[in-house]
Amino acid sequence: MAKLKLKAGSRPPWVGLAAALWVQISAGNATNFTLYSSALKSVSGFSQQQLTFLGVANDIGESVGLLPGIACNRFPPWTVLLVGVFACFLGYGVIWLDVSQTIHPLPYWVLWIALVVASNSNAWFSTAVLVTNMRNFPLSRGTVAGILKGYSGISAAVYTVLYSLLLEQSASKLLLFLTLGIPVICLAMMYFVRPCTPPSGEDSSVHVHFVFTQAASVLLAIYLLTVTIIYDKVSLSDAVSYVLLAIVLLFLLSPLGIPIKMTLFRANAETITPLAGSTEHLAEGEGAPSQSVPLLSPSSSTSNLGSFFESEYASDVETLLAEGEGAVKKKRRPRRGEDFKFREAFIKADFWLLWIVYFLGVGSGVTVLNNLAQIGLAFGVENTTILLSLFSFCNFVGRLGSGALSEHFVRSFLIIKF
Repeated sequence: MAKLKLKAGSRPPWVGLAAALWVQISAGNATNFTLYSSALKSVSGFSQQQLTFLGVANDIGESVGLLPGIACNRFPPWTVLLVGVFACFLGYGVIWLDVSQTIHPLPYWVLWIALVVASNSNAWFSTAVLVTNMRNFPLSRGTVAGILKGYSGISAAVYTVLYSLLLEQSASKLLLFLTLGIPVICLAMMYFVRPCTPPSGEDSSVHVHFVFTQAASVLLAIYLLTVTIIYDKVSLSDAVSYVLLAIVLLFLLSPLGIPIKMTLFRANAETITPLAGSTEHLAEGEGAPSQSVPLLSPSSSTSNLGSFFESEYASDVETLLAEGEGAVKKKRRPRRGEDFKFREAFIKADFWLLWIVYFLGVGSGVTVLNNLAQIGLAFGVENTTILLSLFSFCNFVGRLGSGALSEHFVRSFLIIKF
């Protein structure tokens, strides 16, 4: 694994998380297949079966994430994002050329490969920001994963609002935005998505910041669904449409309020009250020298955890010493929750259980999503933006909720057990 320079301080991880949310919105570009599939079918004269196989190409590209995962352990995040940028530009650029009839008709196999490449950009985008931010927040990995995947889930609603209010429900304009707009956004976020020194686990404000980010995402999801319904029922002027889009932009920028607040109120955020009877004080600023007297007394649960792990791994220390002396040759395999190499994870039952659950759960969802436009037409609904926005909202709720619940149950399990 390449050695990466860590950005120190308490604010950079939150700046990186705010930037990652924009990348995750970009990483949901495969959900737009419903919005332009009908135009692609009519322009190229495809049958429903041919369109379905194009949807399969969209799913294959989105799901193949082995190479991005390997790259994240060998290269800095910006290089992984750069591969996604090129894939997005190249893949959607080819599809735009066909739908806009700039180069028409293109062979079916060319469009199929282009969709695989275009949707595979999602894997590069999502993997880069997920891995980086889960390493930046090691004590809140479930919460971080839920927030990031939640924004990826709600991206379909964001694109639906853009498609309706700004792009005039034009499939050609939407594909042009996917070709140029998403790469520009991800290029702008590259500098901020970087490995950082994790924030202190003892800082109570970390929980408040996560609650703020989750609340902002929930309000954004509700707002997007409401705007989509209003636009379908009421004719809006251009001025009103731009105001509604500006509010969406404010919601997307709201996570930046955390690092801004930490900058403006640095003294209050970074000053820690010393222990009673101690005359030591922590100097203000991120580069404060370490103190010989502990600033926070460990809780009883922390002490119990420490004693548990000391006893749990005491035998491992003896094993390592024996290995160093040549008495023992066999090394200990990683335990659940530790880092696994690919070969080690591949033979674990946990890996295959997760794979099967993901295959069945996500597979059914993408099948419905790819055919959402045709499902709507079958029920006499020509404009499927509301269906897509509702699908996106429910997808968001499941992703965000699963991340929060997993973090809650993991912490509860640790407290009960130790």
